[in-house]
Amino acid sequence: MRTGMAGMGFAFGMLAALFTWTAEARQASSQADLRKPFVGTWRLVSITGGVNAAARGNPTGLIIYDQHGYMAAQIQPERKRNTYTGTPTPEQLADRARGYTAYFGTYTIDERAGIVTHHRQGQLDSGPVDFVRTFEFTQGGNRLILTPVGGTNPPSQLTWQRVR
Repeated sequence: MRTGMAGMGFAFGMLAALFTWTAEARQASSQADLRKPFVGTWRLVSITGGVNAAARGNPTGLIIYDQHGYMAAQIQPERKRNTYTGTPTPEQLADRARGYTAYFGTYTIDERAGIVTHHRQGQLDSGPVDFVRTFEFTQGGNRLILTPVGGTNPPSQLTWQRVR
């Protein structure tokens, strides 16, 4: 009788493991499916709203999402950039980096909430690790609007155009 009970415990354990594995596989394929509209290279069209939008002028930038869940973003403000010869001083380095945004990492999508989260693994600044954004696709999926969650009031909107 004890052997039968042990066998049933083993069977229940195996079933639990199978259900857990199946749920994880569904979630992984779900993220893969959710990533499809994001995958590609996007050119920054504009940044509107927020406290620093005017200071950036008409910035340029790229954001890249891949099908494996990795991403990278760079944004350069529109302003005259001084040129230097020789080894730059700390002040010159700070001037070059002022207003420049650069980071990379992974991303996850919460479809129900309409949120994409950039999990930064490397970045130029020392801000928060995760950037949480609402997202909206327009123009047949060729334009992506990202709006930071929290932070400035009104929030800034970053509009990206798919690069073809």
